[in-house]
Amino acid sequence: MYLIVGLGNPGTQYSNTHHNAGFMAVEKLADPSKDWKSEHKALTMKVNIAGEECLLVKPQTYMNLSGEAVQALMTWYKVKVDHLLVFSDDINLDVGRIRCRKDGSHGGQNGLRNIIEHVGDKFPRIRFGVGKCPPKFDLSNWVLAKFSPEDRPKFDEAIAKVPALVECYFKLGIEKCMERYNGK
Repeated sequence: MYLIVGLGNPGTQYSNTHHNAGFMAVEKLADPSKDWKSEHKALTMKVNIAGEECLLVKPQTYMNLSGEAVQALMTWYKVKVDHLLVFSDDINLDVGRIRCRKDGSHGGQNGLRNIIEHVGDKFPRIRFGVGKCPPKFDLSNWVLAKFSPEDRPKFDEAIAKVPALVECYFKLGIEKCMERYNGK
């Protein structure tokens, strides 16, 4: 089984905000005929993607404590760190850009930081550009802001690639995802 985790914050007030890019990515993989299940501080849904059993995960711990839910689910389902895939926002990428990485640092993203603190850094992650924080704009307000009418179509175009990206990941590996999806 694979854990596919989308990072975000629970609650309708955070829907469609920059910081919920991970939730939006995971929702692209969800089966509309199924309900999300609440377990281990997360909403989960079992799906099959490219022949692989997957548990979609939306931690309900708020962004900065995402690792608590991820670690609990990995322990419960006996999932090794190499079967973890995480989607998150990235304020250092232009809106609509995608960056796939085999492993590495958190890059300043607090949800990734907390997951790394709980399970280590040897898992692939997919980051979605939400744009840099404008000058004189508080960063916490920026990540919790909704997309502008100009940026939303670019972001939606990137998120629409999630099913094909995950299928590529399962069939061809993270390196091929990096070749296909990293870039402009």
